[in-house]
Amino acid sequence: MIVTETPLVFSCEGDRLLGILHRPDRPRDTAVVVVVGGPQYRIGSHRQFLLLARAVADAGFPVLRFDYRGMGDSEGDFRGFEDAGDDIRQALEALGAAMPEVRKFVLWGLCDGASAILFYAAGDPRVERIVLLNPWVRTEAGEARAMLRHYYLAQLTNRDFWAKLLSGKVALGPSVRGFARTLAKRLTGSSERGGTGEENGCGVDASLPDRMAAGLQRFTGSVLLILSGKDLTAREFEDAAKLSPLWQSLLQEDRVTVERLPESDHTFSRAEWRERVEAMTRDWLDIGAS
Repeated sequence: MIVTETPLVFSCEGDRLLGILHRPDRPRDTAVVVVVGGPQYRIGSHRQFLLLARAVADAGFPVLRFDYRGMGDSEGDFRGFEDAGDDIRQALEALGAAMPEVRKFVLWGLCDGASAILFYAAGDPRVERIVLLNPWVRTEAGEARAMLRHYYLAQLTNRDFWAKLLSGKVALGPSVRGFARTLAKRLTGSSERGGTGEENGCGVDASLPDRMAAGLQRFTGSVLLILSGKDLTAREFEDAAKLSPLWQSLLQEDRVTVERLPESDHTFSRAEWRERVEAMTRDWLDIGAS
C-alpha cells in the first residue's frame, strides 16, 4: 500500500486549522479522524498519533490527525475538550471534501480526546464508530478514590513506602484531602452529585462521568474501548463505571468491545504497547469495513 501524507488546512469559525491527511492509494470507504487530548497536538506523546495513522493508513483506511484551535499549528484560542465539537465537525468536513469516496467516519481519541468524542459523536450521523482510550472522567472524589485504592492502599505492604512516609518524603497531597472532604460531606448528608457541578482549570466536573455515559447512550454505533492496566486515569474510569448502573449497562452491550493492556501506561509509551494498540485498532476497523 502506498500512502501519501499531505497538509490539510481548513477553517473553523474564522480560524485556520492544520491537519495531516494520510491518503492510501487504494482507500477504503471508512476514514479515521484522530481527536487529540489536551494539551496535545497532532503528533502525540512518543509520536503515537503519527505512528498510529501510518499503521492504519497502511491497511487502507484514510486518516486525518489535526490540531484543535489554539493548539499546535492551528490558530485561535484553545477551548477545552467539552467545546471541541466545532473543531471536530470541520475536520470531518475537510476530510470529506478532500476524499469524496469516504462514506463513513471513525473517531479515535485518547484521554480527554475520548471524552470529547463522547460529547460529539451522537450528534453527527456520519460517525459510525468510535475508539476510546483511557477516557478522562476526572472528579475530585473520583481522583481521591483512585489514589487511595490503586496507589496508597497498594503501598501498605511496601517497606520503602513506609520509610519514605515516616521520613516526610511522601506527601499525601490534595487527592486524599479531597477524599476526606467528600467523605465528610456524605456523613453530613451532602451529595457529591448535587450543586452546580464544580469545575476547575483541569476540567474537573462532578457530573462528567454521567454526561459522558449519556453521550454514549445516545450514540448508536460500535465502540472500541482500550484501557491501560497501569494508569490512574483508566482506573478512575473503571471505578466510575462500577458506581454507575448506566455505565455498567452500556459496557455490556454487544456493540462495545473492551480491550485491556495490563502492563501499559497512560500514553502507551513503549513500542510493544503502541503496536498492540495499532493492531487492535486495525483488527477492529476491519470488521464490517469495505
